Amino acid sequence: MFKRLVSFSLMALWPTFTTAFDLKIATNTLDEELRAISLIAALKGSAAPALPQDVVAAAQADYARLVGVLFDSGYFAPTISILVNNREASEISPVQPPQQISKVDITVVTGKRFTLGAARIGPLAPNTVPQPEFAKQQPASTGILRESVDVAIKDWRSQGYAKAALANQKVTANHANSSLDVDIRLAPGPQLQFGKLRVTGNDRMRTERIEDIAGLPSGQVFSPKTLDSVATRLRRTGVFSVVSLSEGDTIGADATINIEAQLVETKPRRFGFGADISTQEGVGLSAYWLHRNLFGGAERLRIAGEIGGLGGDSGGEDYKLSLDFGRPATFNEDTDFYARAELASVNEPNFSSDRITLEAGIKRYATERREYRLGFGFEAANTADIFGDQSYSILTLPISVTFDYRDDKLDATTGYFAQVRLTPFLNISGTANGLRTAIDTRAFYSLGPSKRVTLALRGQLGSVIGPALADAPADFLFYSGGDGTVRGHDFQALGVDFGNGDVIGGRSFLGLSGEVRVKTGEKLSVVGFYDLGYIGSEVFPDGNSGEWHSGAGVGVRYDTGIGPVRLDIAVPVDGPDDSNGVELYIGIGQSF
Repeated sequence: MFKRLVSFSLMALWPTFTTAFDLKIATNTLDEELRAISLIAALKGSAAPALPQDVVAAAQADYARLVGVLFDSGYFAPTISILVNNREASEISPVQPPQQISKVDITVVTGKRFTLGAARIGPLAPNTVPQPEFAKQQPASTGILRESVDVAIKDWRSQGYAKAALANQKVTANHANSSLDVDIRLAPGPQLQFGKLRVTGNDRMRTERIEDIAGLPSGQVFSPKTLDSVATRLRRTGVFSVVSLSEGDTIGADATINIEAQLVETKPRRFGFGADISTQEGVGLSAYWLHRNLFGGAERLRIAGEIGGLGGDSGGEDYKLSLDFGRPATFNEDTDFYARAELASVNEPNFSSDRITLEAGIKRYATERREYRLGFGFEAANTADIFGDQSYSILTLPISVTFDYRDDKLDATTGYFAQVRLTPFLNISGTANGLRTAIDTRAFYSLGPSKRVTLALRGQLGSVIGPALADAPADFLFYSGGDGTVRGHDFQALGVDFGNGDVIGGRSFLGLSGEVRVKTGEKLSVVGFYDLGYIGSEVFPDGNSGEWHSGAGVGVRYDTGIGPVRLDIAVPVDGPDDSNGVELYIGIGQSF
């Protein structure tokens, strides 16, 4: 005890001073990589002065850090010297460093780059081969060795061997010919089946509902892909802020392995609001209240309200109140039940509508990126347009298919999106039987090594089959113009023109949009765009019977981290309507 106290007192009395030192790094290659990993270089670049013991500790740690970079680049016989005040750092006592440090010199001689000599790995999973880079005469590096082991273990796991692991490895450096002999042995273990899902961390969410939603196929051969699907289903509910799945440590007597699900529930209630503005459509406001776990089974209730057209020139104010209910894993783990009710009062430039919509159905997740919907609904509305007042009631069978392979839903740079919506409707009163179709496709492609230029294309197609133009539900007809179709033209400016200012929506619609998005900085982007729209009275757009219009403009985007803020300025290029001004659009996310 006495010795410890004396030792502590001596250390406390040892003088320490902050130090500013010169740093020199000499190497024949990998200069940037070595500087980036060096703790000494980080200390030198820091604004705060360093203590001598900090410099010595960083220098001694740099040996291993520099060796790691060199080994990962294939240099297995390097010579490294780190001199602190002309003394090798490894020889300096960390508890008695120099009182002041004036210079640090790092010298790295990489030596020759090694290649693989003997390269053996096994046993491998059936019908698999080693990585092509793991072969004789190929460049050697620790990265290649790690990747070869990782891929081989993943191959075993994909065939049900959940406990596959590295058994041992023998690496021999032959300095005479600068080669590396590698012999890696794997231990695949037994092929296993899924056991039970062991759930921890749930508080409000019932365990049996978690098991239903997860859909772990107990008794089936273990598969990492299946495990990823289980995690996706649990995250998709929105109930959990953390979903962590791992295999149990022990193997059951019947060659099963339990899955441990560690969950953290998020707050069940949430509310939000949004706003958008355009010079033509005015201000739009929206708000919602959401409960993610209504009855303890991940039931979702969302109540939302919207007001649009405030202060605009788009026909008047629009009001909408909606209620959405969803229950995941109602029929199986990938099929949800949904129900929706909506009250809306719409006042557009060429028609008005007061309607009620009721709908219920199923949503099927074929994969994480493919979704299908099938519903049954009722809609009743009172509308007014150039043909006068109309009341209709219909039964609907809404069907939709969505493929979403975008890399980012709010700011896509690669991939594509495609959605087809079919709504057969059966007349109860006021119209005729028919079918409404709407197709929306989008594609994104980025250019250059840094992907700073993105080309974005969008195509839209719509059609109403069945009722004549005068008898069709006014809500089902198509217009073009404004944000979402052709920017630069007034909202819903293009329809079927009957003369004397009488315009109604068309039974067919075609829209094309193209954008060039260029990143000019870390947060800022500029955009140029051109939009084209067509509306016809015919059932399918033929490009000749109706009218075309187009618009073009420029915009800027500012990345907020959760999505870009969008500002577009557009002007009309051509068309039959009398739009001749400049339109301004502000919103969150890209235009498409």
